Formats: sequence, C-alpha cells, structure tokens
Amino acid sequence: MELTPTIQKYILHWGEMGTRWGVNRTVAQIHALLFLSNQPLNAEQIAETLTVARSNVSNSLKELQSWGLVRITHMAGDRRDHFVALQDVWEIFRVIVEERKRREIDPTLSVLRECAIEAEQDPQLEAATKAKMDNVLAFLEMLSVTYDDYKHLPPATMQRFLKMGGKVARLLGSD
Repeated sequence: MELTPTIQKYILHWGEMGTRWGVNRTVAQIHALLFLSNQPLNAEQIAETLTVARSNVSNSLKELQSWGLVRITHMAGDRRDHFVALQDVWEIFRVIVEERKRREIDPTLSVLRECAIEAEQDPQLEAATKAKMDNVLAFLEMLSVTYDDYKHLPPATMQRFLKMGGKVARLLGSD
C-alpha cells in the first residue's frame, strides 16, 4: 500500500498520541493504517507499509483484536488472514471507553471498595485520610454509573447531547 504524505503524517501522529494514552506506538499506527485503508490488509502488507517487524505486527494485531477494534476477514483466493478496523468513529470511541473502563476503572473500583471496608476497621487511619479515600471512590462510582447510563445511547443522540454540553453548562451556571 502506498502512503501519501498526508496519510503518513496521520499514522505517525496517531502513533505519537497512542504513546501519550498508554498505547504502544506500533499498535496505534497499525490501527490508524487499517482505519484509513479502503480494503482489508494482511500482516505482510502492514509490516511492509509501516516498515515494522512481522512479529511486531502480529502482536499488535492481537492487541487490537483483544480491544475489539480490528477483526479478521478473508479474501477470495487468498488463504492469509486480512484485517479491517472498525470504521465508525462513534463505535471506535465506545469500544475504547468500554475497554478502558473494564481494564482500568473497574479493577480500581474493586480495590477502592475493599479499602473502604478495611478503612472502617483501621484504628490508625485518620478521618481526613478516610474522607479522601471515600471521595475518590464516590467520584469513580459516579463516573461509572454515568457511563453505564449513557453507553447505550445511539450515536446521533450522543452527538446531540455532546453538542448541548456548553449550553447545559451555561444553563446550570458555575459554582
């Protein structure tokens, strides 16, 4: 696959942003390549296009599949696996948020809930420290419940909701 300068810039930047979000650069670049590609690509094409090792491509594709951002497809007359990325940006966003919640927020909530229970029995824990722990737990629980309330909204509804954000903030006023 030939990359135009614009596509190269996009892919390189997506890789840079990926590292800032805690995602391996190659994983992010492969995701960008597959997202921008107008046909499925096999691992060899990806490796050649991005000039990365085939083993790195294989591991990166497994990571993208585990996130649900890339899936395998087959081409007539070709026994190799080909890969396609989700194309709907709202679905990509939903999948990423869902996976980050599952991998990061949910385990953190479990530990914070355990800490809250243990804090009740810890005579050495100062009240101010316990209050800080409780505030973080309440905040993350609120975010989790809010996410659960909104995650099933259709993209068009979510888009209208997000566009209303500034108006709602002005309506509610600032504290």
